[in-house]
Amino acid sequence: MSSTTTRTRTDEGHGGLGSKLSGLAVALGCVLFLGGFVWGAILYQPYTVPTDSMSPTIVAGDRVLGQRIDGSEIKRGDVVVFRQASWGDMALVKRVVAVGGDTIACCTDGKLTVNGKQIQESYLRKGQAAELVGIPSIKVPEGRLFLLGDERTGSLDSTAHLTEAFNGTVSRSGVEARVDAVVWPMKGMLPRPTGFEPLGALSTPGPLRLLTVAIVVGGVLVLGGGAYGPIAGRLAKRRAVAVAEPAGAR
Repeated sequence: MSSTTTRTRTDEGHGGLGSKLSGLAVALGCVLFLGGFVWGAILYQPYTVPTDSMSPTIVAGDRVLGQRIDGSEIKRGDVVVFRQASWGDMALVKRVVAVGGDTIACCTDGKLTVNGKQIQESYLRKGQAAELVGIPSIKVPEGRLFLLGDERTGSLDSTAHLTEAFNGTVSRSGVEARVDAVVWPMKGMLPRPTGFEPLGALSTPGPLRLLTVAIVVGGVLVLGGGAYGPIAGRLAKRRAVAVAEPAGAR
């Protein structure tokens, strides 16, 4: 009798602690899961890219996530979503290859030059020329950006607007977001444009990876904590049957 009572109390103690821990796991999981989604919705905007002007980095139909940031934070090599009235006043996606104060030209030894430095554009398709039409030496006005598509043969970018005011550059204020990742199909975070590092620091990626980890961990905690009750109940029933069953009954 004493042994059975002791075992029952011990089981109840373990059950109480397990229930508290499972409840804590579910609560923490909900905070991480829901918090990750809410934070992500505040920081990021999804866009669907309609053309191949940024291939092979981004192709037509890809779904991308753009971090909502101020245009003043944009740096060389960033892929941005922007609007420009003279370009149709619609959301467009291009890569920033020069910022205010830079002098850009193409081509020298087949490469784009910024401030006299040849840029290694690893994001271009293998064997693709840096530019087909050529770019005269242009000094980018302060507060503006010179933009090119990664697919130089068919991209309507700054080179198609050189005769306009400001030599086809776009105001920083026209930037809506910086593209951090392609989420459908799941290509992941955009590669770092290391060819621009000799000219200055690159942008720091947004917290997308951290948000993804928070959402995944939160989901696991919610599922694991929620599953504890049914599993613990079944184990408790099995132990009760084993204790109650007389020795040698089989």
